[in-house]
Amino acid sequence: MTSHDRGSVPTDTQPEEPRSSSSKPAKAHHLPLWQETILLLAVALILAIAIKALFLQAFYIPSESMEPGLVKDDRILVQKVSYWGGGEPQRGDVVVFKDPGGWLPSQDAAGPTATLPKLMTKIGLYPAGGHLVKRVIGVGGDTIECCDDQGRILVNGKPLDEDLYVKVDQGTQCDGPMVNQCGTDWKAGPVPDGHVFVMGDNRGHSADSSQKMCKPKVETDCVPGPEFVPVDLVVGKVFVLLWPRQRFEFVSRPGTFEDVPAAS
Repeated sequence: MTSHDRGSVPTDTQPEEPRSSSSKPAKAHHLPLWQETILLLAVALILAIAIKALFLQAFYIPSESMEPGLVKDDRILVQKVSYWGGGEPQRGDVVVFKDPGGWLPSQDAAGPTATLPKLMTKIGLYPAGGHLVKRVIGVGGDTIECCDDQGRILVNGKPLDEDLYVKVDQGTQCDGPMVNQCGTDWKAGPVPDGHVFVMGDNRGHSADSSQKMCKPKVETDCVPGPEFVPVDLVVGKVFVLLWPRQRFEFVSRPGTFEDVPAAS
């Protein structure tokens, strides 16, 4: 190789072909901002409706019947997972259920009337009207009695120690006063299958199952039955007191119900 060949370009080297325009990355196609906004709102709406239908829903406490734990106008969250797949309310659960008919005053049964709250109610972001909040005392097959020597409710013969959640009321001498103001004992049940017997924690001020019972020696033509709530009307179980913020807490099933024997 001669000196003038060093560093020279070989004669058989071909210049690079220019890249075809097809190898350039394609530009991403973006929707206009207004279309993206509508799409996101639609997705959010669908998710909210699905969550309401399957998982969670917001409600408010419509009366003083669940004091002292839940106060009128408190905001609560109800979960529906516990009752999936044929699951039913258990003794001690605080549940929300649709008015079986005539349990609520007309103003509480109506729900929100303004357009925005009504829309928010549809997707579970605003408390719905026409519902009640009570504690399940008896389930299918159970017999509920009032009361033992200490004024306690008995379920299948087992007295309930309810001091932790029942409101202390000097004018109420037992835990089942709505039938006859504790004047005489009463019995309810057996609870029909697919139904529950419910009571408020503010026993002297609660339009609950005991208040719907036939009153001994008063309603001679009363037909038993309206005191039992169909399980199909139960929306779900209260698990969070959400608002007011300073009283936020989880709502759980009291331990006293664990010792209740099965219905015979």
